[in-house]
Amino acid sequence: MPLPNLKNEPMETNRKTINIIKETRKVPAHVTEGRKKYMQIRKAILEALKEESKNVPQIAAQISLPLPETTYYLMTLLKFGEVAVDSLDDMDEYYTYKLTK
Repeated sequence: MPLPNLKNEPMETNRKTINIIKETRKVPAHVTEGRKKYMQIRKAILEALKEESKNVPQIAAQISLPLPETTYYLMTLLKFGEVAVDSLDDMDEYYTYKLTK
């Protein structure tokens, strides 16, 4: 969809380009749903880590999510600094993670 021509409009009616883009382009439904899912899983992981440090299998069991998906979301939280590595378990298999805040 082309942007409207603003050159002939009076100065009072000129709008910022970003506002025009926001009005003409809408966020697709699948993007909104993906964002909601991320926020729900993020909240569940942060809630699971609130009491004590846990490893990936413990978190996955608590929030009822498959290991690969739990790892993906946990690594996202690690990347953005919401969780941090706490320690390595006794058998050197899994890192435990804790909240940073």
